[in-house]
Amino acid sequence: MSTVSENLQPVVEDEITIEVTVNGSPRSGRAEPRLLLADFLRQQLGLTGTHLGCEHGVCGACTVLIDGEPVRSCLMFAIQARGADITTVEGLDDDGELHPVQQAFHAKHGLQCGFCTPGMVLTCKALLDRNPTPSEREIRDFLSGNICRCTGYVGIVESVKEAAAAGRGAAEATSASTTTER
Repeated sequence: MSTVSENLQPVVEDEITIEVTVNGSPRSGRAEPRLLLADFLRQQLGLTGTHLGCEHGVCGACTVLIDGEPVRSCLMFAIQARGADITTVEGLDDDGELHPVQQAFHAKHGLQCGFCTPGMVLTCKALLDRNPTPSEREIRDFLSGNICRCTGYVGIVESVKEAAAAGRGAAEATSASTTTER
């Protein structure tokens, strides 16, 4: 006859190979089907820039981009991401050069403790990819799903405005050089 404690032992599920593209590189790892994407990125792939805060999808610290869309990696199983193109905060730099959003966060003091910063930066990148000239209201609305307990959001909003302006400057420079070359 079995005891209650024997019946409560967890069922060990078979691990599954998960192949994804992370920050432009093909990556793979093995995980149980119930492993969360955030844990897969951190534990299997060593990408610890993805932070876990609430583990309920409320705070946004675990935000990554999946096929360009911001996603809470604490609410998604790793197996659901198979074949996806994932961008983490580690993938934003360009050969050591900070991404314009990262540069703006630095210049405009859009961070304090830094815990929410990876999720904020990726959410801001997704916003600017969709809308390169957002209004302050659009910025605040888009960021409303990300919680920061330190900054009061003023520096974060100013950072997004700065990154948007930098993006416009880069686009104008590219347009001007294209026109000059003709």
